[in-house]
Amino acid sequence: MTGLALNCHINKKSLFDRKHYFYADLPAGYQITQQRLPIAVNGSLAYSVCVGKKPSRVINKTVRIKQIQLEQDSGKSLHDDLRSQTLIDLNRAGVGLLEVVLEPDMSCGEEAATAVRELQLILQALGTSQANMAEGQLRVDANVSVHQPGEPLGVRTEVKNLNSARFLAKAIDYEIQRQIKELENGGEILNETRSFDYKLGCTVPMRDKEGKQDYRFIPEPNLPPLLLYDSASLPAGADPQQVVNIDQIREQLPELPSVTREKLIQQYGMLPEHSFTLLNEVGLLEFFQNVIKETRAEPKKVTSWVLNTFLGFLKQQNLAVSESPVTPSALAELLSLLDRKAISSAAAKQVLEELWRGEGKTAAQIVSEKRLELMRDPDALEQLCQATLEEHPQVVMDVKKGNPRAINKLIGLVRKASLNRADPTVIKEILEKQLSS
Repeated sequence: MTGLALNCHINKKSLFDRKHYFYADLPAGYQITQQRLPIAVNGSLAYSVCVGKKPSRVINKTVRIKQIQLEQDSGKSLHDDLRSQTLIDLNRAGVGLLEVVLEPDMSCGEEAATAVRELQLILQALGTSQANMAEGQLRVDANVSVHQPGEPLGVRTEVKNLNSARFLAKAIDYEIQRQIKELENGGEILNETRSFDYKLGCTVPMRDKEGKQDYRFIPEPNLPPLLLYDSASLPAGADPQQVVNIDQIREQLPELPSVTREKLIQQYGMLPEHSFTLLNEVGLLEFFQNVIKETRAEPKKVTSWVLNTFLGFLKQQNLAVSESPVTPSALAELLSLLDRKAISSAAAKQVLEELWRGEGKTAAQIVSEKRLELMRDPDALEQLCQATLEEHPQVVMDVKKGNPRAINKLIGLVRKASLNRADPTVIKEILEKQLSS
């Protein structure tokens, strides 16, 4: 499924190999992998980078995929510097993992982090993996080299086991600068394995690769070739439970993130960068769609509230969408009140703050308790406006002299007098009428 989603050619016959090397986290002394003929080859991963501040441009890029292979995971080494010892957790040793090998098509940490984030969304959409980097379900090794334009690629270093997109970007950018500095000072780059020290923000050498290590690959004697079929090559009378049909898997592929984003842009007229944010924050798209279902407010208004106000509240308190004290229904009700001009947007933000306290009240209850509804009575509004004009003759003079800011000041004074319960557009109309009479 992953190979098809990443536009790969699927090999109907793939082989397993033994890769020999001695390392403490590999108890067998070899790893089963697919070196000669992996399950999928020659794919591509499209991703988009947002460039510049508002309005930002979205630049589409592609990284080629060399291969996707099945192999065994190794154990996990835990280095205890305090006692100068290494502990080894073998719980995951020997468990099958999927490795995606990318071609060197990216040129900075941000590109790599964005491509990995896109891969993560694809894996989650497919159900291949939960791909939670913090829990080690998705780990990245970054190979970095630098070279002058027109020259061949330089000697590469490998930064191992990066477990967050942020650290991946930082590690790559640090390593690029380190290598450039080293070469400019007349040094040479060693083909070595490094790790990223996130506290210091730099990469440090782990073990050198001693040039090209000889892994003494041999065909894995205990595993037969992995055979896959398509509808044309399926043996007659084959039990569908016993064979893998590539065409059948292709038909069952779910909607991929790029398609979901395109639909959001078409359906709701949102900006491309907004569609990225909705998908990148876990659970935010579902929250947004539930609000849309239950509110009369227009999609642009919902998008703005979910991405700016709601997400801002979450970030402020370091909460995930699933931990939000405000439900989609509660936000939908609030936006419906705003849409039918029952409350002002300043009052709506006040209501959201109250909802955030999670005291079980609805938006409508809060509005009525705190008397936040917009003033509807035209006579009362006219009296307020008249009183404001009489109390501030200097501002009235400024308006008559043609100062464009003065009218806004009057609107602000009327709103203040109404405790933010007067609609600014209505106030403006009444004031203009009163000033011209």
